[in-house]
Amino acid sequence: MQDLAYVPQEEIRRVLSLPIDRFVRARLFAAICRINTLYMISYAGSGHIGSSFSSLDIVSWLFLEEMENATGKYQDIYFSSKGHDAPGLYAALIGLGLLEFPLLHRLRRLGGLPGHPDIHTPYCHTNTGPLGMGISKAKGMLKARRLLGQPGRVFVLMGDGELQEGQVWESLVSAANDGLEALTVIVDHNKIQSDTWVKDVSDLGDLEAKFQAFGWGTACCSGHDFAGLQQALSKLKEASGKPGILLADTLKGRGVGFMEEGPQDGLYAYHSGAPSHEVYERALSELQDMLTSLVSEAGIPEIRWLTTQRPAIAPLQAPQKLVVAYSHALVSQAEKNPRLVALDADLVLDCGLIPFRKKFPDRFVECGIAEQDMASQAGGMALQGALPLVHSFACFLSTRPNEQIYN
Repeated sequence: MQDLAYVPQEEIRRVLSLPIDRFVRARLFAAICRINTLYMISYAGSGHIGSSFSSLDIVSWLFLEEMENATGKYQDIYFSSKGHDAPGLYAALIGLGLLEFPLLHRLRRLGGLPGHPDIHTPYCHTNTGPLGMGISKAKGMLKARRLLGQPGRVFVLMGDGELQEGQVWESLVSAANDGLEALTVIVDHNKIQSDTWVKDVSDLGDLEAKFQAFGWGTACCSGHDFAGLQQALSKLKEASGKPGILLADTLKGRGVGFMEEGPQDGLYAYHSGAPSHEVYERALSELQDMLTSLVSEAGIPEIRWLTTQRPAIAPLQAPQKLVVAYSHALVSQAEKNPRLVALDADLVLDCGLIPFRKKFPDRFVECGIAEQDMASQAGGMALQGALPLVHSFACFLSTRPNEQIYN
């Protein structure tokens, strides 16, 4: 049985109360949150490490220094539109005492913390999971606050792969026309979506120029440089009358060297799922070394951590795996029918499409995070005699593309 390590509540409180430089404090807090995020995902047996680690410095800085906190209650709103980074957000909220500490052990458990943000969790202002809706929701929040005479800003975190969703671009124009200067969108620009490099799926081009063309104020910085984050957010705040977009260059898996390396053989290994025993030990060692180094630089007493055992998982007897069976069946059918084409929405691993892509590369279409576009492409293929099969999670395919299919 493997021991899992986490930093306890009293140690986090001690660090946050120390009279140290705010940039040093933010680095220490983010490092602690990475250890606790790794713990949560490993204890749960499921979760998203890469996205949580890439955005944790941004989240830490917003909650510690940027967001207005009046009498212990945040006046400003923050939420993640991509949602995959929920474990990192939870670790930060728990570390700040905004969620009860025992929830650290309750990720993806009944009565605990859901795998994606849900409005029943304190400080999760909206459900997220299906992508591309964040700016639209934020516009609605700010317009309601204007109507009701309530102050405050709204910060929305988006993934760069998420920018493939059409609703993102629909939402930009009216935000600029309405002068929603209280809206700040931060793009976690780690350049990797679920499966692989964003540029290999749908190259985003010059993002800053695109957002400026829609009438938004823009700023760029490293999402891991706290001084840079402060300067960039200050620049956006000074752009009177405009909503702002911060393009924050980040590394997916930030803090763990081998997780920062990016996709290998066309697939990023640390987007989702719990790490193996070996991977956990390697990652924890790097994170603990980072924290120890930061503690030494800050000249503060050592931070202690606690351990608990990873929950035992009963082995399955002769498990039958649907995805593997489907993968074999799809290749078999494609061998018989040259009209069969497979379309994917950035879920090539989860949908079992890697063997098909390898054997029939000319009949595989990667559509990216754009389910409506995928469904309409498939419709066009069918009208011209092909036999298209579209692939994504059921919750995405049964809703958003429905109008495309109906039409």
